[in-house]
Amino acid sequence: MSLSADQVAKVAVLARLRLTPEELTLYTGQLNSIVDFVAQLQGLDTSNVEPLAHGIEVRNVFRDDVRGPSLSREDALTNAPKRNVESFLVPTVLE
Repeated sequence: MSLSADQVAKVAVLARLRLTPEELTLYTGQLNSIVDFVAQLQGLDTSNVEPLAHGIEVRNVFRDDVRGPSLSREDALTNAPKRNVESFLVPTVLE
């Protein structure tokens, strides 16, 4: 399958791209190379290949959650630009 310059121009319009004639020629060639490569991949026998969600093994690299001491309210509010006795004060966003 090969893409024509008209097809690439139509896709460019749909993507709201303005292409010069030189860009249209360049992108037509590049997209045809990509389509040809995908066609090669479709010809491969993958019947004995196990479907994967990732190409590499995924493992959890985070530590387990461990309960520990928390900050006191005063320490947590120390650097707040505006606060009251109990909490941060933020500007109202509702009208």
